[in-house]
Amino acid sequence: MYERPNAITVMPPIRVSLYEDNDKLRGLLELMIGTTDGLVMVGAYPDCRTIVTDLQQHPPDVVVMDIDMPGCSGIDGVRMVKEYDARIRVLMHTVFADDEKLFACLSNGANGYLLKKDSSTQLIAAIRDVFEGGGPLSPGIARRVLEAFHQPLRAPGVEYHITPREREILELLARGFTYRMIGLELAISTETVRRHLKNIYQKLHVQCGPEAVAKAIRERII
Repeated sequence: MYERPNAITVMPPIRVSLYEDNDKLRGLLELMIGTTDGLVMVGAYPDCRTIVTDLQQHPPDVVVMDIDMPGCSGIDGVRMVKEYDARIRVLMHTVFADDEKLFACLSNGANGYLLKKDSSTQLIAAIRDVFEGGGPLSPGIARRVLEAFHQPLRAPGVEYHITPREREILELLARGFTYRMIGLELAISTETVRRHLKNIYQKLHVQCGPEAVAKAIRERII
């Protein structure tokens, strides 16, 4: 009896929008992203003044967002993306490594933070990572998080009930590990990492990896 062969599941490409006011850089990034297998450019814009309309007309899975843009900063852009649809992942792509802008972006819901000087070989991997639920951070950004949150211990009585395994995962996330790298380091599956992080987010009352790391450091959980 003839048996129909198993169909090969083809994953749809990751839809990417780009907000970058430097025309030359925007063109180069648009070309690089648009010619990468598994990614497709759905929009490239010089600023985010019309971002809600952009999202409606050309919905992305991942937004790559500069900070310093005319008319409307990327910090406000992150907030508007998340207010429109919290499921859209936002990867900051910026020259700024200062604490104020970093934590303003994370507080507004940014899912990752990549410095332009580090991104020539990392941007594509970071887009895929953030789409899969990761929180990619440039080397050095995790250190900035550590330095910025050297604050007094949390008030007595505040307990988050983070388990030893969850603390291990938070520490690796703070070091810039991807979900896959965390799984390999701890000899657990990527899906198990995702389940742990979902529990961590609920316990800490946060929505993403960088925000979880920031709060864990501020509260001296790690």
